[in-house]
Amino acid sequence: MSEMRDLAMQSKAWPFEEARRLLKRYEKGAPEKGYVLFETGYGPSGLPHIGTFGEVMRTTMIRRAFETISDIPTRLICFSDDLDGMRKVPENVPQQELLHENIQKPLTSVPDPFGEYESFGHHNNAMLRRFLDTFGFEYEFYSATEFYKSGQFDEVLLRAAEKYDDLMEIMLKSLREERQQTYSIFLPIHPETGRVLYVPMKEVNAKDGTITFDDEDGREWTLPVTGGNVKLQWKPDFGARWAALGVDFEMYGKDHSSNTPIYDGICRKLGTRPPEHFVYELFLDDKGEKISKSKGNGLTIDEWLTYASTESLAYFMYQKPKTAKRMHFDVIPRAMDEYHQQLAAYPGQELAQKLANPVHHIHNGDVPESKMVVNYSMLLNLASVASAHDKSVLWGFIRNYAPEASPETHPDLDAAAGFAVKYYEDFVAPTKEYRLPTELEREALTDLRDRLAGYEGEKTGEALQSEVFACGRERFDPMRDWFKALYQVLLGADQGPRFGSFIALYGVNETVALIDKALAGELVG
Repeated sequence: MSEMRDLAMQSKAWPFEEARRLLKRYEKGAPEKGYVLFETGYGPSGLPHIGTFGEVMRTTMIRRAFETISDIPTRLICFSDDLDGMRKVPENVPQQELLHENIQKPLTSVPDPFGEYESFGHHNNAMLRRFLDTFGFEYEFYSATEFYKSGQFDEVLLRAAEKYDDLMEIMLKSLREERQQTYSIFLPIHPETGRVLYVPMKEVNAKDGTITFDDEDGREWTLPVTGGNVKLQWKPDFGARWAALGVDFEMYGKDHSSNTPIYDGICRKLGTRPPEHFVYELFLDDKGEKISKSKGNGLTIDEWLTYASTESLAYFMYQKPKTAKRMHFDVIPRAMDEYHQQLAAYPGQELAQKLANPVHHIHNGDVPESKMVVNYSMLLNLASVASAHDKSVLWGFIRNYAPEASPETHPDLDAAAGFAVKYYEDFVAPTKEYRLPTELEREALTDLRDRLAGYEGEKTGEALQSEVFACGRERFDPMRDWFKALYQVLLGADQGPRFGSFIALYGVNETVALIDKALAGELVG
């Protein structure tokens, strides 16, 4: 066993902890099917969202960790529940009337309102695949419609007919009494209207593999459970899919956790061992409320990628997946900076530290070099004080600070400068509010201005920070009052950068001019 495998078997990084738990499943030998199967599920009633990214990203991290500690081959299936009936019409798509006419039909039988694909389900599946491909995920795509119609699900559906009473017993315990009266694990697809029907069963014939029911008009029908004539309700479908595919690992959000005994029970009754689970905590908005697709109170993937890199989003997803986290615009700068801090630290770390570093899992061990000679938070402050609306303005300062840097040689820094300008325009500029200094602050600022005007020392962040400290040490207790004053008076914000580093980047002469403006009251307007 290699050194990396030895260390991975001891690492406390959560992808390795989950991978070791999964490996125990096969400590007596590899699975008969010859591989370990990871799965993520997707409801294609709308466009893919940031939760989809997180689920596939985290599953991929565990998959790669498993491959580090085991020679058993792996597969990842992204499964689309596109045979589900369209329960309500999404408001953000065209041809609303057309969609309303097709309510309750399987998503792959609903016309595509965009006119691009053979159905709305096919359209949303294409969006999902494009979404996953954009981020370079390695996966196999499965469509529930094809899965049911091709016969791949037939064996398990026939077994479900045989075990109907047992499966119903599991489900009925979880339902209110009024729902129990009409509930069935089987949902027939009407042979004439094509709609998914929520009707009670008159008979389930295990021998023939058929169900008999009355439709909404009171007409009796008998259909085979195979061949895509019938689908399973979503909770039984979850467990039955595990049984049909032989799924070994699936993660889902905490909102599913109360259903775990149901999913597992269905899977066991159908004769298969349930997979290992990983239940992650949900994201919260800026008010601490659960993010909801219908409310639109959270960040979308496009919004995050307008202001920061994909890798910073992957870093955010890596952090404490079992802890609820606020996911709002204000978390973006920190995620960008912490990602690059970890990236910069990686080359100098021992192998055990590398395996615990989030960037190892984000990049599957092929970790790039960070060229962020100026961090994202500092770029934001620079954009703010320079009122920059183009990243070329920031590069004017960056070149003075780091002459070796250019957009060509430091593409990650160039991208970050563009992100910072956009973030500044949308979130910082509208909230900037300068104030005049108090008499004590004016005295300290004048002292700092004079020190900088005559400064002949090293123009490093450390050296300049000493000058900043010297002006505040005798005057402010606690010292944070001095730094708060600098931010509020000079930057129009309550928080800010390490001020010596800011001076080094912005320029000593430019900072003198900025202080002069503040003292003259020109920043307050």
